[in-house]
Amino acid sequence: MRSAASRIVLALLLAALAQPVWAAPDVDTSGSAPAALASERTESVTLDGRQTLVDLHGPGRPVSIGVIFVHGFMRDRTTFAEHARAVAAEGVMAVAPDMPYHTDSRRNAQALADLIGQLRDGRLGPPIERVVLVGFSAGGLSALLAADTPGVVGYVGLDPFDRPSGVGLDAARKLDKPARLLRAPSGACNAFAISSPWAGALKRLEVEHTIAKATHCDFEAPTDALCELVCGRADAERQKIVRREILKAVRDWLQPAAATAQATTPQPAL
Repeated sequence: MRSAASRIVLALLLAALAQPVWAAPDVDTSGSAPAALASERTESVTLDGRQTLVDLHGPGRPVSIGVIFVHGFMRDRTTFAEHARAVAAEGVMAVAPDMPYHTDSRRNAQALADLIGQLRDGRLGPPIERVVLVGFSAGGLSALLAADTPGVVGYVGLDPFDRPSGVGLDAARKLDKPARLLRAPSGACNAFAISSPWAGALKRLEVEHTIAKATHCDFEAPTDALCELVCGRADAERQKIVRREILKAVRDWLQPAAATAQATTPQPAL
């Protein structure tokens, strides 16, 4: 009974969340506060047949590696702005879409596959060949469902959600790519750690970290007052822990390949 009740509580609580208050704080690559971005723009794109907006945070030079941030239920792309700026400061394209469906995780996964295809085809700038998917809450489920898309080289779940049917658990069993899971302690806003079985199912799980005293809102950056009212206060130090873990995944999965490609590219004579 508690499982069913917790899902109802989660749906009611998260349905109450309004759009986050936009802020543009400074962030940095160490998990504290970065330098100003070289480039940042918003594009209108069609994903799975629906028009939506995508923020692109760029390092100011052409790159072939990227991170896609997938927001939670009833949230939007701006809730990842600080994390995205930190990734861009690392020399990686950071992409944050508004997901076109409120509750359909499978269709949102298809939308992510469309976005990855557009990035790889160069329709949103220089082609992005390798992508890491980072998904929060319900966005963590959609990102996991899309993680087998060509071009994806790793998956990071931030306090992810699963459905009672275990659709995410089934996808976790099939995924053969590196994965990392960051969680808050069990509570109503993560449906009492409903996705915890993923840890035993992922074939290439590299990290599973429950952040002590974390709330659901700690995984957003920036979050907003209503999220904190419903799911608990965010803490800047815990948000830095999340950011550092994201950046570790970026460095481990994306940047070694970029360094190798740069080393093998003929350099002009001085």
